[in-house]
Formats: sequence, structure tokens, C-alpha cells
Amino acid sequence: MIFATAGHVDHGKTSLLTALTGHDADRLPEEKKRGMTIDLGYVYLPLDDGRIAGFIDVPGHEKFLANMLCGLSGIPHALLVIAADDGIMPQTREHLAILQLSGIPRLTVVISKCDLVDETTLQAQSRAVRHWLQDSPWPDAPLFAVSSVQGLGIAQLRQHLLDNLHPSGLPQGQRFRLAIDRAFSLSGAGLVVTGTALNGQVAVGDRLWLSGRDSQVRVRSLHVQNTAAESGQAGQRIALNLVGDVQKQDIQRGDWLFDTQPPAPSQRIAVQLHAIETLTHWQAVHIHHAARHITGRVCLLDHSQLAVSESGLAELVLDQPLWLADGDRLILRDASARHTIAGAKILELQVPERGKRQNARLDYLRQLSGPAQPLAEQLQRQSEQQAVALDAFAWAKQLDSQAIQALLSTCQGQQVEGWLYHPAHWQSMQHSVLERLAMLHQQQPDQLGASRGRLRRLALPGQPEAAVNLLLNQLLQQGLLCQTRGWLHLPEHVLSFTAQEQEQWQRLAPCFAGSEPQWVRDLARLLAMEETDMRRLLHKAARLGHVVAVVQDRYFATHHVHHMADIIRTLCEQHGHADAAHFRDQLGCGRKLAIQILEFYDRSGFTRRLADRHLLRESMLFGSASLQADAPAAGPQ
Repeated sequence: MIFATAGHVDHGKTSLLTALTGHDADRLPEEKKRGMTIDLGYVYLPLDDGRIAGFIDVPGHEKFLANMLCGLSGIPHALLVIAADDGIMPQTREHLAILQLSGIPRLTVVISKCDLVDETTLQAQSRAVRHWLQDSPWPDAPLFAVSSVQGLGIAQLRQHLLDNLHPSGLPQGQRFRLAIDRAFSLSGAGLVVTGTALNGQVAVGDRLWLSGRDSQVRVRSLHVQNTAAESGQAGQRIALNLVGDVQKQDIQRGDWLFDTQPPAPSQRIAVQLHAIETLTHWQAVHIHHAARHITGRVCLLDHSQLAVSESGLAELVLDQPLWLADGDRLILRDASARHTIAGAKILELQVPERGKRQNARLDYLRQLSGPAQPLAEQLQRQSEQQAVALDAFAWAKQLDSQAIQALLSTCQGQQVEGWLYHPAHWQSMQHSVLERLAMLHQQQPDQLGASRGRLRRLALPGQPEAAVNLLLNQLLQQGLLCQTRGWLHLPEHVLSFTAQEQEQWQRLAPCFAGSEPQWVRDLARLLAMEETDMRRLLHKAARLGHVVAVVQDRYFATHHVHHMADIIRTLCEQHGHADAAHFRDQLGCGRKLAIQILEFYDRSGFTRRLADRHLLRESMLFGSASLQADAPAAGPQ
């Protein structure tokens, strides 16, 4: 377990840790010269039972507050140090506010330098501190009076801390996550990084992902709480000797080590804010997360401004993206980085572009900001709002693959290639498809229907293709949707020839027995019909699926269009694409006709053109399934 100090400059934090552990936490020459902590320091106290207590010494001066904030990540217990001769000072107040905004669960208050004051003054300081803490989360925090110089009260404080050194159980189902606060090179070992593990566990030989370098590294060896070990876990101070294509200069304070390659970092997030100074909409702020420090702006959602001690919902627009997880805590300071003004708890890593202030959206965020609920309930509630990307959910909750699979076994809903849909949401999507298709039939009654790709773009433009295909297949199986020669339509939407058109088509059909394209003017001359009447007949034959116009007034038999589509599929399998030269050779036609045919497939959505290449886009079009005799019989209307 790790303890962190907090308190005003020169109130004896470093001296206290020296008295408790026998080691000086100041490691920099300038710190020893000036007698003031500038950067984070670390000391350890080995115990007889094998446990090791770790202590992080943080600077108290306001100039180095950013360094102080780096030392609080993942800390369960803080020591607030107040000098008996000074009492509560400005940085004391700010440090206590930061501890509260950081969500640190336990606090012990130490009144230091008690040898410099008389008993009356010491009692008065104790009463002042106890009164001050009444409005904090720790009104009954243990309080100790000590003298680091004379050793007064040190033994009692040490015993108190050891009594609270509860061994944390091995976290189950969590990803490993460590915020790097220091990197250096050791002779004979190489690169070493240190930090406090926020989640999961790590072992020698593990391969980790380094965020700053965006590359994989391997753990050659590691130290936990300053002692060589084979593994480490969340809540421990860990030093890792890394092997990989990375140097010390490639690493900055605030980089991360993850057990797997992370998704893209977040640039706009939803948070719950708690202000300790007035906060206005679109205010520029400094943002501290783990060991990282960036700038950004506050977009208030349910207030025009936040008053002191007021809470509200907001979005943070980050000037630089951050790797975050749900529930992480952020500290906000003003634009000059001189005052802490608010704390933030992360509610969502990805926010919608529209409807940010709608009542339903705000109610949903208020639910997220409430008391923590079981993960299964969180997943179900989130899926009611929108489809849940399971990889993103697992990352936000820092769940490994086994944990997310176990969670899914307890949840209701439709799972499709990494997405989860709530049953009500899935049914709503089905209704959207049917309603949009009915509207299309009304707008275009002479068209048979829509391709899968077009229907997806019309009804469910933001949904993954795999999910839409599964939904359409279910509608087909339920009989709520029909597919005729690749086109989707409602069961009641039927096209057919009139009796006269049927007789004309029977005379015309033998002309399409072969593979040659036919011109409208040639067919009109052959059957002694007006070109206008022939054109009208072929338009309807095309809608019924008998023929296809690749260019205006030039038709192929439908079975040959499917055959040519198969040729394109084969070329794409062999070469990754189709082009005019290969297609012409396979088809045995002229280059001009080959180009016209390929352009027809581009317009149909079967392929898409990239320079002189044609890539498969919607391969289910013009497939063998669409040749089945699922069309309504041609007959009089």
C-alpha cells in the first residue's frame, strides 16, 4: 500500500517521512541545497511480515503543484501535514481540496513540529483543524501530533499507518494500466520507468503497450515497492525495466503502459464537475489527470455557470487527447494555473455530436453520475440509449476479455460482431427499416425496392454493416421483408406485367437468350414497335428483373449481368481489384463496352472506383441468391 503526503510548504512533510522510515525522500541536489521538495520523492518501510509500506513525498510550494498532482494517482490514503506553529495555511486548504476532488478515500492528519509550541497552542490548533474538517469527507479523520526532530508521536503514527496497511487483494478481470511519472537509464539494465499501477497486474516477460511511443515493449524485470519481484498489481509502486525500440528521451511524464494496444484517446468527454471556485461556460482551464497535464475548455451542460460548492454536468474539450477510463478523476485549475477551481469525474469517453442538452441526455448523464451500479446494469442502461461497442465499453471499464465475456453472459440483447443492442433498441431499428422502406415504395412505386446498402444508408446510416445485415436477415426470416433478385421490399409491394405487356415480353424474351447486349432501337425494329413503347416495356422488364440497362437504351439479360458480376468477384479475389483490361479479356468484348459495364456496377453500388481500379463494395448484390425464383409471377395487374 502507498501513502502520499500533502500540506503547505515547509510544514515538515519530508522530515516526517524520514522519521517514519529512516530514509530521506529528497533525491535531487537542488532539493538538498534549498531544503525544499521540488519533485516527487519515494521512500519505503519494509515490515517483518514481508509487506512494504510505500510513501510518496510531494512538494508543498504552489509553483510545484503540478508535480504534487502527479503523485496522487491511485493513492488510497493521504497524510495531511500541518505545522503546529503555522496552522492551516493557503496551500493546506488547496491540498485538502485536491485530496477531496481526487476521491482519495482515507485521510490521516498530522500536526507536525509540536515541539515548537506549548500545549495550549497545540490544543487550539487541534480544535481548529477538527472544526475545519467538519465540511470535508473526513470529519473524523485520525489526528496525530508529532515532532520529527524529537521523535514525539512518531511511533504511534507509524503503528496507526501499519494498522491501516490492508493488503489489497489481487484485482480480477482488470486490464493493467500504469501512469509513468519517471524514466531513467541504469548501467547494465537499460531503460527503467516508474509509476503507480491503477489497474490490473503485470509480470516479468509481459508485453505492454507504451502510449507515448505507440509501440510494444517487454518487461525484462520489475521492482515492487523498491524490492525485486516477479509480478506487481494495482495500488503498488512499480519500477519496470523495459526492452524494446524505445529510449529514455522517447518517454515523457504522463505516458502510459497498457497491457494491450489502447483505442484512440479521447478529445471530448462528459464529466460531473464539482466547483470550489466560480466556473463559467467555455472557461479555459488547466487539466491534470494521473501524471499528465494539459489545457482545455469547459462546456457546461445544465448550468450557465457553477458557483462555489456547486456540482453540474459538463463536457471537457481537451487541447490534447488523453487516455482515460470511466470514473477517473481530473483536477481543473484556472487559466493561469495558480488556483484549483474544480474536480471532475469522468462519465463518458465519447460524447454525441448533437442533442447534448436534451432532457433525455441530461437525465442519462445524471444516472451515470449517481451511485455506482453493477456493471451488468450499467451495460444494460447504456445499450438502451444506443448500440454499445463492446471493445469501447471494456476499455472504459478497464475489463479484460474474460471479464467482458462473463459480463455479456448475464446481459440480454442482440450481439453482433462486437456490438450489443438492447432488445427495445433492436426492435426500434427494425421498425425504422420497415417504415423507411414503406416511404420509399410510396415515393417510387415503379421501383422494386432497395439494395441492402441503400436501405442501410436511408434507415440506419450510423449502424455497422454487420448489424444491419443481421437485422435484415431476421426480418426476411420473419416474413416482414422480401428479397427479389437482390432487392429488398415489403411483401405487399409487387410489380407485374399487364396482359398486353406479358404478350409483348414473350415475343421479346428470346432476344435475350444469349450474352449479347441489345439496343432499344434494334429491338423496336425487330418487333415492329415504336421505340417509345419498346423503351417503356424494357423499363418495366428491368424493374421485374428480366433485363438490366448498363447504359441508356442498352440492355443485358439479368442472368448475364450476374455472370459478369461473378467475373468481377474472381478478379478481385485474384488481384484485389478489377480493371478494364482484365475484365475485357475475360468477357471477350471491346474496351469501350467493358468500361461501360464496370461503370454500371460502380453506379449500382456493387463496386467503387479508385483511379482505374474497381473494388468490391457490396458483394451481396448480383449474387447467386438473387437469381432464385423468388419474384412474383408476371401477370395482369
